[in-house]
Amino acid sequence: MGNTAVTHATLQDLVRLQADARALKLPSVRQVRGRQAGLKQSRQRGRGMTFAEVRQYQPGDDIRSIDWRVTARRQSPHTKLYEEERERPVLLIADLGATLFFASTGAYKQARCAQITALLAWLALMAGDQVGGLVFNHQDLEVLRPARRKKSLLRLLDTVAKQQHLPSVPPSPSVPEGPDLNKALAEARRVAHTGSRIFIISDFMNVSPETTSLLGALARHNSVSALRIMDPLEKELPRSGQFAVAGPEGPVWFDASNPNFQRAWQAKISSHEQQLAECFRTSGVHASTIMTHDNPAEALRLQLGPGGRI
Repeated sequence: MGNTAVTHATLQDLVRLQADARALKLPSVRQVRGRQAGLKQSRQRGRGMTFAEVRQYQPGDDIRSIDWRVTARRQSPHTKLYEEERERPVLLIADLGATLFFASTGAYKQARCAQITALLAWLALMAGDQVGGLVFNHQDLEVLRPARRKKSLLRLLDTVAKQQHLPSVPPSPSVPEGPDLNKALAEARRVAHTGSRIFIISDFMNVSPETTSLLGALARHNSVSALRIMDPLEKELPRSGQFAVAGPEGPVWFDASNPNFQRAWQAKISSHEQQLAECFRTSGVHASTIMTHDNPAEALRLQLGPGGRI
């Protein structure tokens, strides 16, 4: 593992990312499609601000929105739909667990998680949204409820900075198992208001059937995006040579020239990728990947894409 990797992001680093957030093109409003949503606008039944379309009446539609002219012309009830602007709380779930204390290049996964969390927080605040978060490592989980105040955002960033592991105090295997992604997702269900915009920043190394169920429950009433932080070694090993990966009990050496080791590694990667893809597909969560060697602001710009869709 290279010695030049950035191990963690300080509070000052995260505050300075406000400038990078300003340089990003802010996500524009867009309509909800399926379970996905934009940061500021969604399609609602009933009265709103901007007329969108007329469609056939569905149970639960507001009868005050029936378009009587179209109904008479087509001989079946039709409803007007409007695009209604509304405030959407943004909830950032930042995973700073033990598996993110790792990198082979660029920055540790925990540092990238912290940077992406900070950029999204600044973007949300600049867009006039409430922003809050659930920040956890293998010992603690802290909930910061959404608010539209810079002071609250700074408290969130301070929590993110403090919950990262330092090289001088790496994750210890002797510490009893604490919060994990599933516990954070369960807590998010309790905290999130219906219609929230939720970003989960994690490496998703420890997904399970429960993860799929929890993600699906969140996505039923909110717009949920998964931002996966990934190291190149998690995609493919070097073709030859020995290398070491730091672990809680010291460095672990691998021989990339060993064909049996290569096959076992690729089989493990393939199995995990299939499990993760099925998890996101089943739960209806949109997922994208940011690598440890990526520039966080540029990577997020690519993920936001036209109209701010992640």
